[in-house]
Amino acid sequence: MSEYAFRKIDIDAYDEDVLLPTDLYDPDPRGPDGVTRDANQKAGEARSLISRGDIAGALNVILTDCPYGEGVDDAKNTTTNAVLTILNSTRAAEIPTILKSLGGEQQDRLMAYLYKGMASLGYGSDANGSVLLTWHEKLVEAAGVGCIVRVMTDRRTV
Repeated sequence: MSEYAFRKIDIDAYDEDVLLPTDLYDPDPRGPDGVTRDANQKAGEARSLISRGDIAGALNVILTDCPYGEGVDDAKNTTTNAVLTILNSTRAAEIPTILKSLGGEQQDRLMAYLYKGMASLGYGSDANGSVLLTWHEKLVEAAGVGCIVRVMTDRRTV
């Protein structure tokens, strides 16, 4: 019987090299309260830009300094909803022009939000699958396949 006792040992308890999510990226220096406050402010600013018809400006605002990390789920949801609102209020003919006005990092963040929107389809979200796929197609044409790879390998999830 003692020959099988080794199977009951929890070897992870003795492992000193446990990798935590906080070890993979630097935490957001603004803190959870600051991130939430910034996300709410940017969402309001994006709504006002949408009402004026400045979709490129709204995307530019909302995709700058996106919330990431742990403990900022409210800010992530606020930003995701704002991005989905912007995407849903854009005509398909305007998408290539808008994407060209974004920088490389903003295009990568937009791709991350597209994937997050696709993941939330069918769970009561505001996401529209055909709109997300249209944006995805146009974004890959503008930014290339590297955009997808960078989002898939980034540890900072939106």
